[in-house]
Amino acid sequence: MAEITLGGNPVNTSGDLPEVGAAAPSFELTAPDLSSLTSADLAGQNVVLNIFPSMDTGVCATSVRTFNEKAAGLENTTIVNVSADLPFAQKRFCGAEGIENASSGSTFRNPEFGQAFGTVLVDSGMAGLHARAVVVINPEGNVAHAELVGEIANEPNYDAALSAIS
Repeated sequence: MAEITLGGNPVNTSGDLPEVGAAAPSFELTAPDLSSLTSADLAGQNVVLNIFPSMDTGVCATSVRTFNEKAAGLENTTIVNVSADLPFAQKRFCGAEGIENASSGSTFRNPEFGQAFGTVLVDSGMAGLHARAVVVINPEGNVAHAELVGEIANEPNYDAALSAIS
């Protein structure tokens, strides 16, 4: 369990992010077209998991836009925006924002994701949603970068995440 803050108030997560160098947990998410998006589908490439509470909040939306822009020139790399938002909401947001260099995955059918990555908020009004985190998985399937953002209202360190891509 990790402690972060929301508006300066302590909030706890369900666990800890996987450690850098460790094998990344396998996962399944629901894509905007309701198909499954799995870690096996992304094997052999760099995967940036941009994990956050909801696309319908300002900082989360900014992280989606920023990773989309920065991903445009990256080879063998997929950005996956992960939240508990319904796939329909993710599709609507990405369509309205012109998000073309990143994909989305919902945990609404797959709560195991948050447990495996330790990102589920267990208290506060946001209990059940995800903390803000970034996990980079290298082509070999190992964690190359893991950041749990200490204050949910803050943006992740984009440069640190992207510099971990091999």
